[in-house]
Amino acid sequence: MLLRILPSLLFALATLQAAETFDIKANYDKFVFHIPMRDGVKLCTIVYAPKDTSEKYPILLTRTPYGIGPYAPDAYARNIGPSAKFAREKFIFASQDSRGRFESEGEFIDVRPIKDHLNGPKDTDETTDAYDTIDWLLKNVPNNNGKVGMYGISYNGFYAAQALVRSHPALVAVSPQAPMADLFKGDDADHNGAFFLIANFSFYTGFHKQDNPTDKRQREDFDYGTKDGYEFYLKMGSLADSDRRYLHGSNTYWTDMYVHTTYDDYWKPRNILPHLTDVKPAVLVVGGWFDAEDLAGTLNVFRYVHRQSPATNERLVMGPWSHGGWSRSPGDKLGSVSFGAPTSEYYRENIEFPFFQRYLKGNGVSDLPVASVFETGKNVWKTFPQWPPANAAPARLYFQPDKHLAFNPPAEKTAFDSYDSDPANPVPFWDGPTLDMNREYMDADQRFVASRPDVLSYSTEPLSNDLTIAGPISPTLFVSTTGTDSDFDVKLIDVWPDGSQHLVRGEPFRGKFRNSFVSPEAFKPGVAEKIHFDMPDVYHCFLAGHRVMVQVQSSWFPLTDRNPQTFTDIPNAKPEEFVRATQHIFRGAQAASFIEINVEH
Repeated sequence: MLLRILPSLLFALATLQAAETFDIKANYDKFVFHIPMRDGVKLCTIVYAPKDTSEKYPILLTRTPYGIGPYAPDAYARNIGPSAKFAREKFIFASQDSRGRFESEGEFIDVRPIKDHLNGPKDTDETTDAYDTIDWLLKNVPNNNGKVGMYGISYNGFYAAQALVRSHPALVAVSPQAPMADLFKGDDADHNGAFFLIANFSFYTGFHKQDNPTDKRQREDFDYGTKDGYEFYLKMGSLADSDRRYLHGSNTYWTDMYVHTTYDDYWKPRNILPHLTDVKPAVLVVGGWFDAEDLAGTLNVFRYVHRQSPATNERLVMGPWSHGGWSRSPGDKLGSVSFGAPTSEYYRENIEFPFFQRYLKGNGVSDLPVASVFETGKNVWKTFPQWPPANAAPARLYFQPDKHLAFNPPAEKTAFDSYDSDPANPVPFWDGPTLDMNREYMDADQRFVASRPDVLSYSTEPLSNDLTIAGPISPTLFVSTTGTDSDFDVKLIDVWPDGSQHLVRGEPFRGKFRNSFVSPEAFKPGVAEKIHFDMPDVYHCFLAGHRVMVQVQSSWFPLTDRNPQTFTDIPNAKPEEFVRATQHIFRGAQAASFIEINVEH
């Protein structure tokens, strides 16, 4: 979450790489600065500068809420920079604790909003802190060449993306990697109104307000009293009750996540996307197709910069990775799915390093393609002058009788399939006990739920030819429920010849938000209504002999919190409000449910 990786990994997470022997201390001098911002607050910043002063070097900056230790002047980090090659090739590396975290002064605000207007030196946000930091480093760190780059993964990527707004003139290259962009709409907090329970709770039990720089609560493990998260979250009661019972109401960051159940004035200012205009630096947006935390943020940052700042030199990289997987794993597989090669190494050597070399040192590749994307299924890298590619055209897969899935519209005028959804027995997201959001769920085999009576599975016949889809996926469902609210979760699945059912993309949708995320509406029991939403992009080939499957269900637990299936304030829902409901999925010509994909030709 947010990094959403355990804070104990701290800053090292962004620099983990293949083990290589390189003596940082022998080649770099370390400095610890407390840099004053325009309002007088001082932010702790550690700088590693090359001992070799025969040439001037650019500055690479990352900002983080997770700590930049070790802080002692004579204690050196094991790795510096995005990958080992950066340290060998020599840059000036700067890492900074954000306001109110660890050794930095000031107040930490979780996902601090960007201010529309700055009125004087006391008016600050993350854009001004990035600007002031860069300005100070240029004036006070010797032997720099006047050029600055920024990078970071997840929360650190969010800070990098914010630095694009009102950027310092010396900031010439920025790589937001897996940045969250709009927490309520697809990133860490909510997906289409459904609260991401297990990821948020497991994160915020270890991410607290710091009362002082040595606050050890950041590193304590929460005692669940069990190894079975499914059991734990079933028994935890309402979110409000669990807050009082387990966290004693002490973590306002966690409370803010769950109490704001609509797209309200808490969430709206935290959306960075409208601010990505007139972007000056070159931008390299990086993400993973199997990012369980901030896939939406990655794709939206790329799209909004492209749309709102068309003159910006912007590039996109999407690999077969989980959240931050390109920096801390070989990228050759996720769970039981193999990608055939160490894709992370390819990215680091052929894309990330050349990007910063070009813009910070003026050498390296002449330019990079607009989109460098990995095609899962075929397991190959491809490049395009735009994303999605121009040769991908919309096509619809319709739900058919006998649980078939086909491109032709249904012949029957009226038809439906139904299932009973019971909040006391929700559909699990993971096959086995887990206390955290296993990232491998993003491509995991779904056979463990396929035979449940509360899961509908529609599939094509085995494909006679390869079918490649590129870009977003858009379900349109015509549904009714005997309740007054219900979730409808849609999963696109690749069924292999051996029968395994590997998730390609899945997203929940909380039904009461079908018309507005600001003003939810109850269902009228038994009345059919339309639900339409977009799922994040994929670039996937269903190989010949495979089948395309779509599963529909009304719970995905404890990935998302349980919908009581009663129209109510879910965080404060009473036990008696959790009721069984019968769901109808209509598939006749008059109300044809389908999933729209973009087929590459």
